[in-house]
Amino acid sequence: MELAVIGKSEFVTGFRLAGIRKVYEIVDVPSSESAVKSVLEDKSIGILVMHNDDISNLPEILRRNLNESVQPTVVALGGTGEGSMSLRDKIKQAVGVDLWK
Repeated sequence: MELAVIGKSEFVTGFRLAGIRKVYEIVDVPSSESAVKSVLEDKSIGILVMHNDDISNLPEILRRNLNESVQPTVVALGGTGEGSMSLRDKIKQAVGVDLWK
């Protein structure tokens, strides 16, 4: 399984430097939509990394597909918008229990 990264230039640069080969650089919402669809169809990709703000800009149906996706597993990083979650919330969603209580 491979790792794929979708995002703007400043987001994906570090992943490129780390040796990630499947990097999809986006500039607008239509390019992010096509990149996400391409990754969802590629069965060799096991993990998809995206910036939370880029996920928030996607159409609702595509966001739902990403949230429900098992393969690839979607990892959303960063973001300050309404859709961003704290680490605590992400763990609670993944595990189903609030471990900090």
